[in-house]
Amino acid sequence: MSPTKDTQKSAKKTTASAEKSERFSDFERAAMKERAQEIKAEAAKADGESALLAKIAEMEGAERAMAERLHAIIKANAPILSPKTWYGMPAWAKDDKVVCFFQSATKFKTRYATLGFSDEAKLDEGDMWSTSFALKKLTAAEESKISALVKKAVS
Repeated sequence: MSPTKDTQKSAKKTTASAEKSERFSDFERAAMKERAQEIKAEAAKADGESALLAKIAEMEGAERAMAERLHAIIKANAPILSPKTWYGMPAWAKDDKVVCFFQSATKFKTRYATLGFSDEAKLDEGDMWSTSFALKKLTAAEESKISALVKKAVS
């Protein structure tokens, strides 16, 4: 192949790669990079709880307190779940499959934090049910609901 054709093919690949990368937001690209790091850490058998606590420590004020409280609620009500991180978020898994996770409002520049459940959670109710819940703050009422949800998710 001639050097000119090689250059043309290389330029086409670069342009195609640049177009593809613009399809994801900065937040999505950052989450994907963090996920790649998490996969490497899992392969090295990194300690999930240390990683989760480190992610929580990076959070600010009220969100950090909420994430710490969620971690305590989940540990108390579903000790079968293992703490870990998932796409840069605190998460809890059963048999290495994420069951629930906490998404910070600050990190994703959203109005509220979210407690989400994956399809591994056994929350099925009829033909439609909730898989994520907005969190502004945790009171005793919310803690009670979360306890029940987490117990049901691992039942």
